[in-house]
Amino acid sequence: MRILLPLALLAATVPAIAPAQSRGDQMRAYDARRQGRSVSIKEIERRVIPMMRGAQYLGFDYDARSGTYTMKFLRDGVVIWVDVDERSGQVIGKTGN
Repeated sequence: MRILLPLALLAATVPAIAPAQSRGDQMRAYDARRQGRSVSIKEIERRVIPMMRGAQYLGFDYDARSGTYTMKFLRDGVVIWVDVDERSGQVIGKTGN
């Protein structure tokens, strides 16, 4: 019983950490775009989505540490991840077909 209370308290704090980190990433992306150090996600989407013919665009995640947008697509039941550099707007990696 003594172990359950600390574990429950720890579990209650974990979900609160993720949204705070996400907001921080969003602010870093906003600042970088405003200062001209990165390509906007709208411009990246304009470039990448047409390259993914036949795939449904599901959205993106942003990683401020690596400066990478990860775009998610679905084609024929297969998930495709496309990594794009925020500074150049160039595709730097792809998984799936």
